[in-house]
Amino acid sequence: MMATSTDIDRYAELDRRLVAATRGMHVLQYVSWPAATEQCFLAAWRAGRPCLPQVSYPRCDLAATRAELDAIIAAAGSGHPIGDYLARNARSWRIAADLLDALGTPAVTALSVQLYGQPHDRLPGSTLTSLDAAHHFIAVADEVGNGAGAAEPPDEIPASALREELCARLDAFFGAGVVQVETDPDLIAKAAAGATRIRLRAAATFTSYDRDQLLNHEAFVHSLTALNGRAQPCLKSLARASPRITATQEGLAVFAELASGSIDIMRMQRISLRILAIDMAMRGADFIEVFRFFLQAGQSDADSFASAQRVFRGVAPAGGAAFTKDAVYLHGLLAVHTFFRWALRHNRMALCRNLFAGKLALRDVFALQAQFDDGTIAAPRHVPPWLQHARGLAGTLAFSLFSNRLHLDQVKPEDLALGM
Repeated sequence: MMATSTDIDRYAELDRRLVAATRGMHVLQYVSWPAATEQCFLAAWRAGRPCLPQVSYPRCDLAATRAELDAIIAAAGSGHPIGDYLARNARSWRIAADLLDALGTPAVTALSVQLYGQPHDRLPGSTLTSLDAAHHFIAVADEVGNGAGAAEPPDEIPASALREELCARLDAFFGAGVVQVETDPDLIAKAAAGATRIRLRAAATFTSYDRDQLLNHEAFVHSLTALNGRAQPCLKSLARASPRITATQEGLAVFAELASGSIDIMRMQRISLRILAIDMAMRGADFIEVFRFFLQAGQSDADSFASAQRVFRGVAPAGGAAFTKDAVYLHGLLAVHTFFRWALRHNRMALCRNLFAGKLALRDVFALQAQFDDGTIAAPRHVPPWLQHARGLAGTLAFSLFSNRLHLDQVKPEDLALGM
């Protein structure tokens, strides 16, 4: 459906209202635990006196925000692709507002599932679930850890050295100073990224896999799509990560690691363990049980705390509730991978480039194709290096399409004996 200039102006105004209404809604910020919680828990654990963390959450009064979101949904109407896009975004922010109002209560789990899904969700084009995929990757990682994989020499890159290297790469790609890299002595995670800033924990050391994953996941997806969204002429909400795009955005970021050759099986294991942990918590496991699960998987006590904390963000640590955001990584990866393969098979690879024009869900790329064609939505200013070399990506995807027709469970050793 073509939009008149009057329509576009009206939708642009609704878009501005949506950005203004949600400006202070940072879900992850509200559900996060204070740093002191880790110190108290680990001190008690190491002393042999484990106890559940004591966490309180801020009280939110988002009545005015919900009213504005409801008004935007009503004004957006239905039937026009831009109006439908705005309504989808506003509805997801509406659910997020309900979640923030419910922090610390059992209601958070169901609202979290609406936004991010859950481990038992079916994967696209399959009867398998994210939980099935997690078990698969963990089993492969266990085989590698038991000697099935080739050993790799350890490498340790200090945060200061990594900062210099990332700065040089990002300045060359985005322009000098557009995306900054800083070291932070108070950062709990090894790294954190925003639209124009990547922070590294000052005391941490990094591997070459860490470096390449940071570059391709954080900078060339999360920062890149935010910058492209800011450059949009009409829909400035494309620079904002609405909750509904989380699965696509994180799936695209992990797919970028895969496409650039920077992912490793231990990374897949970490992502997969979190999905199992979410399932455990939803079935009644408390924080200490989930913490022990990560310990038994080989993580340090500090890493196990950080992993378990991700599962219990926004909820009580006594069990039976979970914050399910980490379910999006595998589901999103497999959905994005399927999307890229579908686009190759149907000769629609231009859709893949459009996915980088801002913070979009896979559905939006199809629904808004006419708006890309008429320039209402601008083509992405920045495209990651691995997508710039489209023939190489097409070769990888073509091989993947064909190899999926081969059934490993039917292969016999003698079938692999090439030559005489």
